[in-house]
Amino acid sequence: MEKTKKRSECPVSNSLDIFGDKWSLLIIRDMMFSQKSTYGEFLKSGEGIATNILASRLQSLEDSKLIEKLEHPESKAKVLYKLTQKGIDLLPIILEIHLWAEKHLNIPADIATMLKEVKKDKDGFIKSFIKQLKK
Repeated sequence: MEKTKKRSECPVSNSLDIFGDKWSLLIIRDMMFSQKSTYGEFLKSGEGIATNILASRLQSLEDSKLIEKLEHPESKAKVLYKLTQKGIDLLPIILEIHLWAEKHLNIPADIATMLKEVKKDKDGFIKSFIKQLKK
């Protein structure tokens, strides 16, 4: 991974340099909540990411060790992308973004249902969800 010059020692700034652009977080979201793992699956996301941007973001996420690239068991022409522990550790942050959005924006019913479960026992939900992500 290339070392980039830090703008400051601020943890927020440094973290955003790694995963702070819109597309990277959406790829991570798709991996966490929609079990997407191939290039083609990411292209089908509703936001309509361009192929060149997707390729760039996947490489950046891999370089930052948030995801890893694995051989596809059925096709040598495809690869699978999987969250690393470092990527999985973003789950609480993404859940907090969801909770903020629920408070300030209109959200889909399925996400609202998930957030009800999160609010009942956030720590338990996170532990259970992390187990699923590690499979």
